[in-house]
Amino acid sequence: MQESTQPKLNNSQKKAVGLLSVGTFLEYFDLMLYIHMAVLLNELFFPKTDPFTASLLSAFAFCSSYVLRPFGALVFGFIGDFIGRKSVIVITTIIMAITCTTIAVLPTYAQIGITASWIITICRMVQGMAASAESRGAEIYITESVKPPLQYPLVAIITVFSAVGTSFALGVSSIFTNVNIFGTESQY
Repeated sequence: MQESTQPKLNNSQKKAVGLLSVGTFLEYFDLMLYIHMAVLLNELFFPKTDPFTASLLSAFAFCSSYVLRPFGALVFGFIGDFIGRKSVIVITTIIMAITCTTIAVLPTYAQIGITASWIITICRMVQGMAASAESRGAEIYITESVKPPLQYPLVAIITVFSAVGTSFALGVSSIFTNVNIFGTESQY
């Protein structure tokens, strides 16, 4: 029998693809969960002023994670070019973990006032920068460490896991915003 000439992944490459896939899933789940639950979360972290001001503040927190994505690409792209892709992935994963934990334990507007609004907005800005850099960094890391033709489906896996994380966040937010799980009528 003739041996296959197709390249195979070694154990460290398999582990890297698995970790990058899971990391991308979690980062996009965290990033998108806030977006899908903004209806509930913005009431907790922003003042209940006139509807226009409340909408403006909410939109700023919502959009800030996207506005700063190009800046994150520049900063983390530079770091990746000079220090390494693996360093970027580790740094952005730590940043996402810190911001997600901060948001999870953040006191509400009713407890600490406008400081809650500022902290949530800053966390969302940093998350937007980190999430974009992490997924692109993961794709570039795989592209640089795996030879063609095997690199093509592996890079696609990262994109698939970001979409799955986004979809999973939508499903979880649908449960909390539409389903009557607490015995009360949902207003959303």
